[in-house]
Amino acid sequence: MAHTINSFSLKEDQLDNPLEKILLPPTDPNAEVQEIPGYKLVYADGACPRNYRVYTDDSMIGVIFQYITHWSNGVDSLRYAKSVDAAVGLDEFMTMTGYFTATTEQPLTEEELLDKEFDLLTSEEWERLKRYVPETSDLVAA
Repeated sequence: MAHTINSFSLKEDQLDNPLEKILLPPTDPNAEVQEIPGYKLVYADGACPRNYRVYTDDSMIGVIFQYITHWSNGVDSLRYAKSVDAAVGLDEFMTMTGYFTATTEQPLTEEELLDKEFDLLTSEEWERLKRYVPETSDLVAA
């Protein structure tokens, strides 16, 4: 199984302000991405363990961890030899617990999307939020 790794590189201005882009999306040219069949692992942070966000298509399904001797996914107590096994275990757990909603359910409202973690938003949901204009009659200055 071939793994491709895009090297992580920071631009000069990011070295001066390292917190500017702390969680890069998998499409960012500066993101360290490992592509394995069915998944994209995007380096988030850490040295040991290294933390990777796991994506299937455009959706983030969770986080896996790379230790010196093994991988883990945080949802079970298994130690996996390969990153793909940890990602599959995470995916199966999330599916089994019903974390993902069925496609027949109503889409979330824009207000509900605003409560969702930004890493979990799909590109379609981002587009909806870009066009969303909240009703201002309920806003109160603090």
